[in-house]
Amino acid sequence: MKNNMKMGTPAMGIAIGLGMVGVAVLIMLIGFWKALLLIVLFAIGYFVGTVENKQEFVKNAANRIIPAKEAKVIDIKSEIARDQTETVSQTEGNNNEDGE
Repeated sequence: MKNNMKMGTPAMGIAIGLGMVGVAVLIMLIGFWKALLLIVLFAIGYFVGTVENKQEFVKNAANRIIPAKEAKVIDIKSEIARDQTETVSQTEGNNNEDGE
């Protein structure tokens, strides 16, 4: 049996649709904040149950959000100016080679 539960398949569309209907029913029956708490607790439980190396996962997520101290901060304006000067010097070099 093939695994039809991939993004972009009709089976996944039905599953996500049913999930959204479930969220709507929860909000109507128990209210927004209680439904939100239930969804957050489910997500935490899913995380605890599925992620094998939790410490490494959290470390990688934190490093994506907060870069390391030794990471160099890039000044966009100076990088653009440097790139433009390199492009101009390259085109001038090409013109000199072609003209000779």
